[in-house]
Amino acid sequence: MMKAYTELLTEVESCTSCSAHLPLGPRPVLQLHPSARILIAGQAPGKKVHRTGIPFDDASGDRLREWMGISKDTFYDEKQVAILPMGFCYPGTGKSGELPPRPECKQKWREQLLAQLSNVEITLVVGKYAQDYHFGHFNGSLTELVGAWEQYWPTMVPLPHPSPRNNIWLSKNPWFGKELVPLLQTKIAKILS
Repeated sequence: MMKAYTELLTEVESCTSCSAHLPLGPRPVLQLHPSARILIAGQAPGKKVHRTGIPFDDASGDRLREWMGISKDTFYDEKQVAILPMGFCYPGTGKSGELPPRPECKQKWREQLLAQLSNVEITLVVGKYAQDYHFGHFNGSLTELVGAWEQYWPTMVPLPHPSPRNNIWLSKNPWFGKELVPLLQTKIAKILS
């Protein structure tokens, strides 16, 4: 029998499975409700999100909401939008930026949490680690995967990470903002109407 989502969320929120590997300690950050119709499958919270405990409470979130064409109120309405990163806690920083999401969340929680989301109509898959999970290990580049979005439409959409670090990618791929973003906004508006 499937656990009630409230019981499952309580277990996730009190999880300490990988606390020895977390520089700032455990603080799982996610948003989930069984009635959500939009799922954002992301990577892991950054340091700012760890501090606030609010998913995508940063410049990446601002850009993602812009791509989706929705307000903060809608974005943070758990009954509309589920946010399920590959790792729920801030993993720390390495030589070239933030470390990958810890694997424990995927192994221990991901399938149970996804099973709660039977009303999802579209999944936005943000970043390499989420894309590897949801699309398998795609043999091409991020540009090739995002460029192949029509293969997965309308139920799954691979997206570049909305981080300001991806400004160069966005400037080199203007088709993303001209073609995919307007379609995504229309689709999301229809789901939420």
